[in-house]
Order: sequence, then C-alpha cells, then structure tokens
Amino acid sequence: MSKRRVVVTGLGTTSCYGTDIKKFYDSLIAGKSGIRMIESFDVEQYPTRFAGEVQDFEVGDYLDKKQARRVDPFIAYAVVAGKKALEDAGFKLDELDQLDRTRCGVLVGSGMGGMKFFTEGVNTIREKGFNRLTPFFIPYIITNMAGALLSMELEFQGPNYSISTACATANHSIASALKHIRDGEADLMVCGGTEAPINDVGLAGFVACKALSTRNDEPTKASRPWDKGRDGFVMGEGAGILVLESYEHAKARGATIYGELAGAHVNGDAYHLTDPRKDGEVVGRCIENALKDGGIDKSQINYINAHATSTSVGDLCEIRALKSVFGDHLSNVWINGTKSLTGHCLGAAGGIEAIATLMSMKYGKLHPTLNLEDQEEETMGLNIVKNEAKELEITGAVSNSFGFGGHNATLVFIPCKD
Repeated sequence: MSKRRVVVTGLGTTSCYGTDIKKFYDSLIAGKSGIRMIESFDVEQYPTRFAGEVQDFEVGDYLDKKQARRVDPFIAYAVVAGKKALEDAGFKLDELDQLDRTRCGVLVGSGMGGMKFFTEGVNTIREKGFNRLTPFFIPYIITNMAGALLSMELEFQGPNYSISTACATANHSIASALKHIRDGEADLMVCGGTEAPINDVGLAGFVACKALSTRNDEPTKASRPWDKGRDGFVMGEGAGILVLESYEHAKARGATIYGELAGAHVNGDAYHLTDPRKDGEVVGRCIENALKDGGIDKSQINYINAHATSTSVGDLCEIRALKSVFGDHLSNVWINGTKSLTGHCLGAAGGIEAIATLMSMKYGKLHPTLNLEDQEEETMGLNIVKNEAKELEITGAVSNSFGFGGHNATLVFIPCKD
C-alpha cells in the first residue's frame, strides 16, 4: 500500500527573537545572535551567565491572561507557538469547526517540563509548608501538559501525547506525528517541542555536567560549532511547532505548503548517558533509514541542518556520520548550525531547526553558522555556510537531532510537487 504523503502547512515559534516567524528567519539570515547575558534571575555566582533567553514574549489573545500567569513558561511557549502555527497554516482560530476535530491531533513534547514551576513549588514547601502548595503543582510540571493544554484550547480530539527524549524530543514528536497521518489515524497534527530551562536549577544542572560554555566576556561568540575553540554548548529555550497535514487534506482546502515531510527515523546509541558514539555509526544509520523511509536517494539531498551543539565530541560524531552516509556526494551538500545563533533549545531544538529548514526551502537562502574561525580538520573541505547567508534552491534537506541517553532522530524534507 502506498504511503499517504504528509506536508507542512504552518509554522510557529517562540524564540530568542520573539514569536514572529518572519522575524525569526530574517534574524537567522542576518546572522544576528540571540545569545545575551541572563536577566531573568541572578547569575552572578554562576560560571556561565548567558543564554538564548526568549525575548519579547506576549501571550496576547492566544492564552487567557489568568491562565498565562499560572502556567509554567514551557506551556505558554507551546500554546502561543501552536496557535500561531495554525494561523500560519491559514486557519482562523475562531473558525476551527470546519475541521473534523476527531481527526486532528497534538503531539508536543518537552525534555524537561515545568522546571520553573517545580522549583517554586519546592521552595514553597520548604519555606511555608506542604499545605501551601498550589493544586496546580503536578499538572504544570509534567511534560505532557503543554500539548494537553493546547489540545484543550483547540478542542482537537485526535492523537494526543508527549514524547521526552531530551534534545531529540521535537524531532521524535514530528516523526511520530508523520506516522499518525500516514497510517490514516489523523488528517492534521500540530507537533514539535517546547522548553523553558533557563532558571537557577536548569542552569546549575548543566553547569554541574560541565556541558556549558563559560565565555562570559563574549556571549555571542560562545556557540561555535566545529570550531577548535568551542568549550561547550549555550542554553536556549522556546518552542518550535509545525502543522502537518495529509497532502489531500491540504490541497482540498487550498493550503500553502512549505514542503513535504518525506521521511523520518529514530534510533538509539545504547552507549552513554550524555556522550554520543564517537564513530557516528548509529547516527549514520538513523540518517540512512530516514532517507529510505522517504524513498529519497541521497543524491537529492543538498542541505543539512546539523545538530551541531558546539560540544567537543558531538560535533565531530555527526560529521563522521555524514561522511559515512553521503560519501563523495557530501561535496554537493551545504551544512549549517542553527544553534550558533539561538543556542541549544533542548527539547524544542528540533522544532525550531525544522522551521529554519523549511523557511530556507521557501525563500531559497541558508543562514550562516556563526563563530567558525578555527575549523576542525575533519570538517575541512565541507561546504559549511559561515559568515554570511548562502542562496540555495533546496532539492532535499536533512534535519538532525540527538539527545542525552543516545536518542537520535532525523527528518527529511523535500519541496512539494503535485
């Protein structure tokens, strides 16, 4: 049986550039770093004092003001981005009755959930006693609640659950949403990832892992994938949400299509808590199987949005995987790293980077990778977009995400043709 084709019709984001999708893309193309000193809490004693914090975030009419004050930011980020994605897909939020809501689902994951709400609750127990804890404590810290609340707001009654695979969360969610539509269980899925980890506990946790850059004197230069001077990743946050539809459903309503989600695959390294396998073997298999899933020959791929976190092991593991998969064809492929501009948005990263990929497909221009000044030898000869944007008509794109625990997830996008 032939697979149902799945297309992307809407994009929504909450990021260090705000919540406007065009501003997000224009900032990337301009090479404007979203990394700055942390202002939301006191970081004076921390060895890392900067991040890609969400800026200019207003819930507007997308979430009840009282609800917005209550919920953890990871929930608010997802609801706003999800509703904006539906508007971008051509829907009016007060006219969703045109949809069969039983065949519309929500699959939005988070790697860490309501960390701010959790921390505040623990402090309440310690300072005021357990009987002063809010009854919303459990609902607003669990990772499924962003997608759950979004589904309630939209009254979507199709597939609705969350996936939590650390930094691969959003790609895993998008891959699963793809399958629900392919299998005929849904016509439309709102999917992606959301994360709000930039608080004292989140920052302290990654400091304890010794995972973060400490380039406090030059925060905009701290995220530097494939550069020999990299000293760890930079925390980011936000939400990246896609609207997926079956091709027939999208065409029937005359939707504008960003691209086709041709294939996806997920697998696991089974190797280490935080480090990937250095040889990139399992990552390479993930990419190969994603191409196979979409029936896409590797010769069609000419752009890769790399995971590229700016860590010593991870950056080169991915490069080794790409070389093993694409061989000589890699000389025809352009590569960039979105995290050099936004920081690493953890469970939201895959969604945000899928948006960067699809916007590049729409407008024919790739954003630069920042701070690549002293390039690793293993990357020499590769077509890495650096310093300034690159015009490119994308014929096929791969977007990679890998997470702590060895979780790997690859998406393959192609232009949609009738």
